[in-house]
Amino acid sequence: MIELLWPWVFVLLPLPLLVARLPRVSGRQLSTIRYPLFTRLPSDQQSSGASHNVLKLISLLMWFALLTAAARPQWIGEAVALPVEGRDLMLAIDLSGSMEQQDMRLNGQTVDRLTALKNVAGDFIERRQGDRLGLILFGERAYLQSPFTFDILTVNRLLQEAAIGLAGKSTAIGDAIGLAVKKMRAMDSGNRVLILLTDGANTAGVISPLKAAQLAKAEEVKIYTIGFGAEEMVVNNFFGGQRRINPSSDLDEATMTRIAELTGGQYFRATNTQELEAIYDRLNELEPLAEEDRFYRPTKALYFWPLAVFVLLLLMSLWIQRRWL
Repeated sequence: MIELLWPWVFVLLPLPLLVARLPRVSGRQLSTIRYPLFTRLPSDQQSSGASHNVLKLISLLMWFALLTAAARPQWIGEAVALPVEGRDLMLAIDLSGSMEQQDMRLNGQTVDRLTALKNVAGDFIERRQGDRLGLILFGERAYLQSPFTFDILTVNRLLQEAAIGLAGKSTAIGDAIGLAVKKMRAMDSGNRVLILLTDGANTAGVISPLKAAQLAKAEEVKIYTIGFGAEEMVVNNFFGGQRRINPSSDLDEATMTRIAELTGGQYFRATNTQELEAIYDRLNELEPLAEEDRFYRPTKALYFWPLAVFVLLLLMSLWIQRRWL
């Protein structure tokens, strides 16, 4: 559709008529009143009434064309959706043997750590519309389960299909970070984030976690680390009694904290499902979701069309005056 950027210009539309009605000054004070477009109008004695009326009409049209051009008409096109600018966000999930520890509660039932993680992380993934997500599963080795993709439903499905021990019983934290950095290196996004969850310490792999964190820092990859697992658990002993143990005694919190600090991220500790949910909510605040429904309307200036009409009318007026007068 056509829209005028400065429509208030048309308040000047009656100006020529007002000027034409001004009383003429006689004598030596002022011989005549001059104003654009009307100074060459012929008098009744100089030409016929028809030519006079035609030139007056052309002059009024010229004034209207000038005002229309000054009002800056423009064509407003249909709304076009802008591409969403999100993050390259990689999830690295620990599938080592310790993730089968049943120290979590979910919907009133005791479940293992991986089951609780799937429930919470799955909801987090579904909310990351506009981000390119990737998934790394690590145990004794690190494996790229899903490359970066906007298909978050597929990433979530691959996470839900993960099984404990799929990548081995040990924990290769450094290799998981190194693999994530390698995959992010090829991405052109300025927002590269790794969320790493583990319940233990680095016990396998060819690269140490801190060395991998230094590589991540060099590639401007921000790492958020999550230590997962309860701090107290009641178990039955051999003689039928009960005792309390710390099922997360192997968790290397010092290294997890250092990894996050090196790369500009944060370390979080989750001892139950509710705390894990709060951590993922906090991550959504620290790394806000990409803006949605962003549109713009293409515009095209049209002022040259009424300006061209003005020029044509001017040439026509000059031709008529030369031809008839």
